[in-house]
Amino acid sequence: MMPVRRDVHPHLPPARISDWHERGRHVTHFINALSIFFPAGERFFMDSVRNYRDQVKDPELSRAIAGFIGQEAMHTREHILYNRLMENAGLPAAALDRAVWKLLDLLRKILPRSWQLAHTIALEHYTAMLAGGLLQDSRHMGSRSEAGYMQVWTWHALEETEHKAVAYDVWNTVMKPGPYRYFVRTFTMLSTTVTFWAMVFVFHIALVMADKDCRNKLPGFGSVMRFLWGSPGVLRKMIPEWLSYFRPGFHPWDDDNRAELARIAPLIAEIEDTARRAGASTRAPSLRSAA
Repeated sequence: MMPVRRDVHPHLPPARISDWHERGRHVTHFINALSIFFPAGERFFMDSVRNYRDQVKDPELSRAIAGFIGQEAMHTREHILYNRLMENAGLPAAALDRAVWKLLDLLRKILPRSWQLAHTIALEHYTAMLAGGLLQDSRHMGSRSEAGYMQVWTWHALEETEHKAVAYDVWNTVMKPGPYRYFVRTFTMLSTTVTFWAMVFVFHIALVMADKDCRNKLPGFGSVMRFLWGSPGVLRKMIPEWLSYFRPGFHPWDDDNRAELARIAPLIAEIEDTARRAGASTRAPSLRSAA
């Protein structure tokens, strides 16, 4: 697949930032917590791949890297704006964003570039799994959720699917095959799994507790557990694909869901129509520049 940079501007009603998902505020804030990781995370992904760009001689992969970086830059921009809506609503998005930047800046300082790329391919597999689930099961977004937020997450999921193998193909190109390559790839998936999900749940709790309009704060976490492990089972259904990452011959396109990409053009038309009807002309300032 060849990733394409698309300049997309979803319209996100600020008043709905804390309650846009049809399942209520707790599920809304779980998904919002994921958004907080993207500005720093996407920059880390781009830098990890750029570190090896000059070692890639295949013109197709070089083009794919350019598309990957272009898409990630667009995702960064939109999630900076998304996170600003949370901050403006009295949620601690800026403080949590800074924590992610500090962690990833530390990884840049202490880890070899190969290990930085290994963390990138592990996290890219997570974004691909989350995206795949969202695209395959409409219950992830819900039919009655606010349109703009459904659109931004669906657009992001489609492009994560489109470029899901790029960083991995760079990894296979620049890393010598053998036990060490396998060890680094699988070990970083294990360490990433623990760190990433621990931070997601901490961020989720922080958002819920800061939401003054969120009632039944503690009992409401049960709705999130049902969402993740019951129906639709966002995390439960990821387990087989997560395990597949540990196969020596794994490749992201083993799960070939490219048929979903036919939805991109209609979705972009829908996003543009929603923004036009909403008269969306004001863009929120960034938390931290994506440039």
